Amino acid sequence: MLGTIENKMKNYRLTLIGFAVSVVVLVITIITDLDLFEILVSIIKRFEANEIDEYIISIIIFAFFVFYNLIKRQRSLKIEVEKIKIYKAMMSSTHHILNNFLNQVQIFKMTAEETPGFDPEVLVLYDQIIESASAQIDALGNISNINEASIRKSVAPQPDTKTKVQQVATGDTDKPLYRT
Repeated sequence: MLGTIENKMKNYRLTLIGFAVSVVVLVITIITDLDLFEILVSIIKRFEANEIDEYIISIIIFAFFVFYNLIKRQRSLKIEVEKIKIYKAMMSSTHHILNNFLNQVQIFKMTAEETPGFDPEVLVLYDQIIESASAQIDALGNISNINEASIRKSVAPQPDTKTKVQQVATGDTDKPLYRT
């Protein structure tokens, strides 16, 4: 309950400050019998005498849009910062899961290395696939501009890896597996 009140206070901080300032000004004007509106009207009349009043409306309109733009940009930046935090947390978790998986898969590699007659080319391909996956995860973790296109580009499969896997799977190893 207390957490939600604090969140609401944060969301409406400027509104609450504005309310407090307006109450203070109201109390001061009542206590001092000061008529702020009439002071404002007399200032505007002085501007009228100097023909400055035409600029005031334009300045107020411009200031409103500048203020609105600043608020909009602040919200946008806040969302972007949250996206980056979430992305980095996800990447950290992905690294942890992948490292656990790679450590567990090493058992299969050690068994394959100890098995007589196991094709050594498959072990070389295994190492290359693991290296490729690690490189893709590292590339994914090093993205500076987090958007869909850069994420897809960082994990795009390397053309040779798919060909090598297909060659070993189909037994078609007459073609060279590796570039020379």
